[in-house]
Amino acid sequence: MEKKKAAVPLVCHGHSRPVVDLFYSPVTPDGYFLISASKDSTPMLRNGETGDWIGTFEGHKGAVWSCCLDSNALRAASASADFSAKIWDALTGDVLHSFEHKHIVRACAFAENKHLFLTGGFEKILRIFDLNRPDAPPREVNSSPGSVRTVAWLHNDQTILSSCSDSGGVRLWDVRSDKIVRTLETKSSVTSTEVSQDGRYITTADGSTVKFWDANHFGLVKSYDMPCSVESASLEPKLGNKFIAGGEDMWVHLYDFHTGKEIGCNKGHHGPVHCVRFAPGGESYASGSEDGTIRIWQMSPLEIEHQSSIPNGPNEEVKVSADEVTTKFEDTHIAEGKTSEKEKAAGL
Repeated sequence: MEKKKAAVPLVCHGHSRPVVDLFYSPVTPDGYFLISASKDSTPMLRNGETGDWIGTFEGHKGAVWSCCLDSNALRAASASADFSAKIWDALTGDVLHSFEHKHIVRACAFAENKHLFLTGGFEKILRIFDLNRPDAPPREVNSSPGSVRTVAWLHNDQTILSSCSDSGGVRLWDVRSDKIVRTLETKSSVTSTEVSQDGRYITTADGSTVKFWDANHFGLVKSYDMPCSVESASLEPKLGNKFIAGGEDMWVHLYDFHTGKEIGCNKGHHGPVHCVRFAPGGESYASGSEDGTIRIWQMSPLEIEHQSSIPNGPNEEVKVSADEVTTKFEDTHIAEGKTSEKEKAAGL
């Protein structure tokens, strides 16, 4: 058996406590960017390609559990254990808005339209803030069955996806009715959710399983058992023929999407891996760990060679109108398109 050459990642220091969330911006005229959340209370912005530090967002007084950038990456957001979610100017690092909650905020997400902002946490409430009217009370969805762990927008902002810390499954909410229209069943609580770049697939990690769901019909497309408990998984965004997973064994595993066969295994972290994400072009991927570091792994020539996309696979784009989403929601048959673009500059 041929011995694989060990991958040498770009190691990004700076956080003093575990890194618990990562988010890549889309590609912009200035490149693409990576924001990280950490229990040290200070989200950080980096050049997504080189890992070079750009700036630190200072203002939270507790662990930051979630972070994201809006679709053109001019604003950043963070959710914290200090009972607040903050919106930041991603160019200057200034706080634009601070939304107070009554308990720990665990997850946040910008809508595709950039005007709506979603949060969830220990209160078991999903809140939708209008960023055009930040002082107005948020819209609240009170019927989450448990503490909210992850949130995401789907179907042209017509659907919300959420998972809970204390129960299995991923719930899909109709934004118009505030009702759960579908639950994607899992045995364990879902610790990671990701919508594919083209909006066709939902990737989840629960227990020691990574699952891929059709975001249109909600059917289970693939389910793979991992060698250990995994906390995060991410689908390659361009061809959709590979995915990564990270968890308690401290390694970042690369797999074939179609067969589940392991293509690569990256070792280097000194603690469990809490989050993994592919870069927007699929040429590299990042991992964040209990050890406080972020590692950016380049795809090896052998891994890049592994190009085997399938017809109607994740690389095929889908576009639908809001009317189509509304019509199809009645029989829980939904289609979606996701676009992303951005502009970003340097120092905070």
